[in-house]
Amino acid sequence: MLFNKVEICGVNTASLPILSENRKQELLHIIQNGSAEEKHRAREEMIKGNLRLVLSVIQRFAGRGENPDDLFQVGCIGLIKAIDNFNCDKEVRFSTYGVPMIIGEVRRYLRDNNTVRVSRSLRDIAYRTMQFKDAYLAEHDREPTIEEIAAALSLPKENIVVALEAIVEPVSLYEPVYTDGTDTIYVMDQIGDRNDDKNWIDRIVLKETIRSLSDGWKKVC
Repeated sequence: MLFNKVEICGVNTASLPILSENRKQELLHIIQNGSAEEKHRAREEMIKGNLRLVLSVIQRFAGRGENPDDLFQVGCIGLIKAIDNFNCDKEVRFSTYGVPMIIGEVRRYLRDNNTVRVSRSLRDIAYRTMQFKDAYLAEHDREPTIEEIAAALSLPKENIVVALEAIVEPVSLYEPVYTDGTDTIYVMDQIGDRNDDKNWIDRIVLKETIRSLSDGWKKVC
């Protein structure tokens, strides 16, 4: 099924608006700094202008027997979380930040509906971990390390790792998760080195900065 040619949740996907990157940044600044009325209007426009982003993400979950309407609604929840938590001080495109948030929300939904039985204790640890990671990311602009998660939840690191692995499906590191026509985000782009506590957003900022340099400076870098 081609999601971009159907009606999902009453939305005609063929007529969805497209926002320029400059307009997205304008709206995000209004959402964070405008009046209550301005924030409301900007938030509505930002949501509608990024529904295509949700569609592009949920297509990678096709073929699992899930209702496209349900996936779309869940993806929209991830989109709204990304809009509300985006940090305008970071020189990062909104899609770069939004895609992992949407994917995370859809994966949580799929885990809840997973027919594979996972023990209640493992699921409880995994959900507590995901909640902590979301809260930590929103506050610190980076994902917490396993050590930080274990300390916050007062659990051994091994328990955290086992619980997360029990609810995550295997996926190729080279699987694309999003492309806007000029750049593609792969799974491996979102995975950090366990010995590197730096935010994955910072690495993408560097990548985009290098891309904006002239050919001569690119050779120097």
